Amino acid sequence: TTEDGLTGIGETQAWRRQGSGESLAGLFGKVRDYVAPALVGRSALDIASAMAGVEARLAGSLYVQAAVGDALYDVAARSLDVPVYTLLGGLVREQIDVGLAIGITGDGKRMVDAAQAVYERGYRHIRVKIGIDAAADVASIRALREHFGDRVVLRADANGGMNYGDALRLLAKLEAFDLDIVEQPLPGWDLDGMAALARAVRIPLSADESLTTPQSLLAISRKEAARVVQTKSAKNGGIHSIRRLWQLAETVGIGIFPGNHPSTSVNVAAVAHLAAAWPGELLVGDFQTGADDMLADDVVQVPVRVAGGKVHVPQGPGLGVQLDDAKVAKYRVDLR
Repeated sequence: TTEDGLTGIGETQAWRRQGSGESLAGLFGKVRDYVAPALVGRSALDIASAMAGVEARLAGSLYVQAAVGDALYDVAARSLDVPVYTLLGGLVREQIDVGLAIGITGDGKRMVDAAQAVYERGYRHIRVKIGIDAAADVASIRALREHFGDRVVLRADANGGMNYGDALRLLAKLEAFDLDIVEQPLPGWDLDGMAALARAVRIPLSADESLTTPQSLLAISRKEAARVVQTKSAKNGGIHSIRRLWQLAETVGIGIFPGNHPSTSVNVAAVAHLAAAWPGELLVGDFQTGADDMLADDVVQVPVRVAGGKVHVPQGPGLGVQLDDAKVAKYRVDLR
């Protein structure tokens, strides 16, 4: 909040998986004890300097930095009465194509039914979770390809849950079904395994859990462990850090997949503004899944509009979304 009474908002998650051990209490304590002293008295427009100060006090605290940095962009843009995308270089696209992920349903028919419902909502890029039962995975993806033909782009995501041998056998069988990418088949730490797998199969691999910092992206590139990286707002530090990751990925020729943890419209809006101002190519991601498909409710007055497989970039000052005070009060957890 500025001395003029303007407030910026940002979102993160207490995500206790995929390499993160964050908790609500831990995040709150870091903001109270370290971030607040670093920001008080600074101009809201001094985002780079402010974020450098946060990094100096909380090195590697990407989940904290995501919410803080996005809130700074929001309040800075509000103070200038412009959308966040203006601060990021201006509007390149007003709508962003998105896909949707569907979970493991247990059999091909239920998978096809779930995917058909997604298709009827306008989505043409469908990501399927794999890695628990290889035979069921093959049967489900075969059923999807036979049902849709080339009307959809199919992807698979193992969430880093497989070992090299199992992944090699499964992906070799999935090559017949023209998958766009397979995301993170091996644990995030196993870049050597990812690189070997990338050489052994024809399906391009995407890195998610393996990607945290610019240094991790350089390692992915040098080892040729993936041709695509998925960024997530909280995991990768929000607008301020992700923009640098995208610039580096573009430089080394790695595709960019805009993703997210399950999030409200606050986080969806942040990624939408980042994508709206990006002048380069973006893969069709699914950063809107939380607000559009997974969460029971939102916390803003007017949720980000998702229609026909596209996210419509919010207009108006800042991120273009306003908190709903009643919803915030309903879901608030007080930490002392």
